[in-house]
This record gives sequence, structure tokens and C-alpha cells, in this order.
Amino acid sequence: MDNIRNFSIIAHIDHGKSTLADRIIQECGAVSEREMTKQMMDTMDIEQERGITIKAQSVRLDYVKDGKHYILNLIDTPGHVDFSYEVSKSLASSDGALLIVDAAQGVEAQTIANVYLAMENDLTLIPVINKIDLPAAEPERVAEEIETTIGIDATDAMLISAKTGVGIRALIDAIVDRIPAPKGNPDATTKAIIYDSWFDSYLGALALVRVFDGEIKMGQMVQLMHNGEKHQVLDLMYPHPLRRQKTQAIQAGEIGIVVLGLKDVGSIRVGDTITDARNPAKEPVAEYAPAKPFVFAGLYPIDTDQFEDLRDALDKMKLNDSSLSYEPETSVALGFGFRVGFLGMLHMEVIKERLEREFNLDLIATAPSVVYKVYLTDGTMVEVQNPSELPEPQKIDRIEEPYVKATVITPVDYLGNIITLLTKKRGMQDKMDYLNETRVMLEYSLPMNEIVVDFYDKLKSISKGYASFDYEPIEFRQGDLVKLDVRVAGDVVDALSVIVPRSAADYRGRELTKNMKEIVPRQLFEVAIQASIGNRVIARETVKSMGKNVTAKCYGGDISRKRKLLDKQKEGKKRMKAIGKVNLPQEAFMSVLKMD
Repeated sequence: MDNIRNFSIIAHIDHGKSTLADRIIQECGAVSEREMTKQMMDTMDIEQERGITIKAQSVRLDYVKDGKHYILNLIDTPGHVDFSYEVSKSLASSDGALLIVDAAQGVEAQTIANVYLAMENDLTLIPVINKIDLPAAEPERVAEEIETTIGIDATDAMLISAKTGVGIRALIDAIVDRIPAPKGNPDATTKAIIYDSWFDSYLGALALVRVFDGEIKMGQMVQLMHNGEKHQVLDLMYPHPLRRQKTQAIQAGEIGIVVLGLKDVGSIRVGDTITDARNPAKEPVAEYAPAKPFVFAGLYPIDTDQFEDLRDALDKMKLNDSSLSYEPETSVALGFGFRVGFLGMLHMEVIKERLEREFNLDLIATAPSVVYKVYLTDGTMVEVQNPSELPEPQKIDRIEEPYVKATVITPVDYLGNIITLLTKKRGMQDKMDYLNETRVMLEYSLPMNEIVVDFYDKLKSISKGYASFDYEPIEFRQGDLVKLDVRVAGDVVDALSVIVPRSAADYRGRELTKNMKEIVPRQLFEVAIQASIGNRVIARETVKSMGKNVTAKCYGGDISRKRKLLDKQKEGKKRMKAIGKVNLPQEAFMSVLKMD
């Protein structure tokens, strides 16, 4: 155990985690030059295309220092705020962490959030200043910023360039010297925590574990502590960048993959403890706090026959991404589907895209919303995720909405615009600190509903990409909120309902109908698009009917012939309007998001 080092890489998005992981893999000789590719540990197509890490990935590496052989278990974690649950899982199975900070950008909001996660797990932190090869790099200023903003001693911070390879060997030596070896009792009964899982079409549900006590051996009967199920270990492997390495046992302090031959994806739960079935441990390893979804949206198959396929896909996706939650729901407009809970908008985009790509599904996503606490006049409280579930206005005493503590770090030049944006989003300033002459840290209380849609994009736009953003939920507060319904051709489309502040309802209604008018396809009859609060219509747009020239076949003759045909057409359109159904494209459901 003295020669094992378990560590994670944490950083703000785009500070060079995946590139550094590539360099460490290369330096340890795990992959040949010919086999080396960019973002080795980002295995999904969507990660490669977007250039972001979505799933934390583990890899076992061999390293020799001063003639001694060491095993390095490296976990590369995501940097975007939506995937912080992946980071927290990874840190719980590590003994130390590399804190990467961009030498040009400095400390960002997510850097601070990740440091707090690492401190909660009592990890040894090694500050690493990356991208020192950039012309704009200021390592001394960044080291000072790490000390003043985070409170970590950065005098011995490692200076590296993951792109060029400068300082990588010295960094690996520092990992061996400064990160402690794992603690545990190799002779005690087996105790291992599952910190990741996924579904393999050949092997079934796989569990990635960190063994704290004892060992897991081939053929051993093990027990899952959360449900008491007993299974035989069919195969054991170590994670590797290209191919898994088989082994006969995973010892205390090690990380490995356990194959139990489970076809039921619900049996394995991230955060569960595996122990020996004949001599089970008394206490599990500390459980992870379950992820709390912040954003809820409906996912519906365009082809209703794919409902069962969507259920199976979500089951498998849940195994791969334990922060996902879902339950069945029905919509008058869209049929049968699922109400899915996400950690944020990027998480929602990624999950929808993965479901479509990996499981060949065609899906419609409804506008995202947050959870509201609705207190009724009879004294009871209900939680509402879907705006269409909101009770009648006369039964509601008050509605409370979730608030978050938002941290924004920005250059001084953009401060005015960012404060304007935060105020427009109903934010209340809690704190403003100048980190140095050029950078400011703002702390605001904001309604979750205001940041769920396009806040991050707007922030990046007005700060030219320089501002960083992080948030954490704090409490529920009372708000003056109403449900805004959308009627298309007289029918309420429940999937388009949104909950908005009463003061902004009229403006939002006008914007929404205007957006919808551009999207709803023209029919042979006029289509009225209305926004209403209860029965009161507050905005209306009309999609003109398509013209069909019924008089084209008339040439010459009396005008009454043409009039007769036109009257017949008018009658037909009235009848069509009464029974006509309008099919709404996916863009109509996303137009709710484009309201300013």
C-alpha cells in the first residue's frame, strides 16, 4: 500500500485537466506514441467534439522513481459546474488532488468550488499552475491569487505546461512525494466503495470500486450492503487508457473494475459498499450524499412506440450517470414520456444528445423548470416540478421558489454590465470583493429559475468569455409567481406552460407568442397563438393561413362563379379551423427558452 497513490485532477473548465492527464499517461509509458491521441480519457464522441469532460475517468499507471515502483491511480474530473457531482464522487475515493490553475486566467469560480469539495474530503492539495508557455502567463500573480483567494500556501506550487510537457516529470515526482499512501487494513474483512458504474452489453453492469479494507478476489462471494444481494465475482480488471488489465485480486488501497454478471441495472448503486458475503463488515464506507437535481424537463419520444426503448435507455444512463433522476409522466400534447431531473442546462443538453446517439432515439425536450414549493389554503404543501401540475390559483396561499448563491469572478472592465444582468435576473448582492486591481468577485442570491436557461451564455457574451460562474443552492423564498399558459388554435399546450414572476408575465407572454409565430408552420386555416394567465389572455399572434387559388380554373364567365368558389372555400376553412390540429415542431418547445 505504501507504493500506491490515488489522486484526482480538479480545475475550472478549460484550464487544461485533460491535456495534463494525457501528458501524465504519456510520461508513465502506459500508451505508445503511435497509440496516443488527444483527450485520451474523454472516451465519448460528445466529449471529443465539445472539448469538455463529462464523465470522470480513472486509469492505473506504473511509475518508477529512485528505483522504486509506484502505482498511480489517476482520476480526471469534469470542470463545468453542472458536473460537480462527478467531481465529488471522485474526490471521495482519492487521497489527494492536483489543483490546476491557468497561468493566464487565474483563479475562477469553479476552482474555488472544487477546492471546498476537496477540503471537505480532507485531501492533500498540490497547487499546479498550468500554461506557463502562454505569452499572457503570469505565474507569480496567479500564485499570489491562490494564496489570497483560496488560502492555500502556493510557494511550492508546480509550474508546468501540459501542452509542451514542461515540468511534467517534476509534477509526477511531487505526486509520489506529497500525496499520502492510502490508509486501510489489508487483513480486515472486505470493504470497498462503488464510485462509478456503467453498462457493458457483454459483461452487464460493471462497478468501479476503491478497496478500503481487505481484498476482492476472483470467485469470492460478495454482498451489496444497501440491498443485501449476494453475487459471485466473475472477473476483476484494472482500468487502463486503451485496454483493461485482468487481475486475480484487487488489494486494499487499489482501484479496479468488478464484474458480477448483473443484467439488472438497478442492483448496482453508486456510493454503495461491497463486502464479503460470509463475513460482512458492520458499517459501510461513508455514503455519498445523493445528487439533487435542480432542473426538470420532460423527455418524450417523437415516435410513441419508442416509450419502452426510452425507459430502458434511461435505466442504462442512470447506471452511467448516477445524478440522473426520472419518473413517467403524460402530456396531452406529447403523449407518454418521462420527467427527468438534471443538474443544469448543459447536463440536460448532454443527456438528451447521448440518448439520441447511443440508443437511436428521436426525442422532444420540453422547457426546463425548477422545483417549487406550493403552500395551499388548507395548510398543506406540495412540490411542483411541472408547471402544468400547479393547482388552481384560488387554492394557492403562496409559492416559494429555490434560490442559489451565485459566485461570479470577472475582470473590472465588465463589472457594470454583469451587475446589470444580475439585477435584471432578480439577483440581490451579498458581497463584492476586489481580488486584485483587475479582478472582482461578486456573490449574489439569485432565483434558480433565472439562471436555468441562458444565464451562463449571456454572462460569457457580455464578459467576452472572461467571467466565470459557479452556484450552490441555499433556500426557498416566497415569490409573486403565476403560471403562463400557451394556447395554440384554442388548445392549451401543457408542455409549453411556464411559471414566471407576475411583474414579467405580460412581457414574457408577448415575447413567447412572437417567437412561436415564427416557428408554428402555416396551415390551410388561421392559427391563433395566445398567452394567458388563467382565463385572461395577455398576448396574441396570428399565423396567417396558406392561400390556395381556387379560382385558377375559372377563366372568363360571370364573377358570380368565382364568388361561389370563394364562399365555398371560406366555409371549408371555418370547418377545418374547428377540427384542425396543429403539429408543433421541437423548436416551438425550445422557444420558451429564448424569452429574455
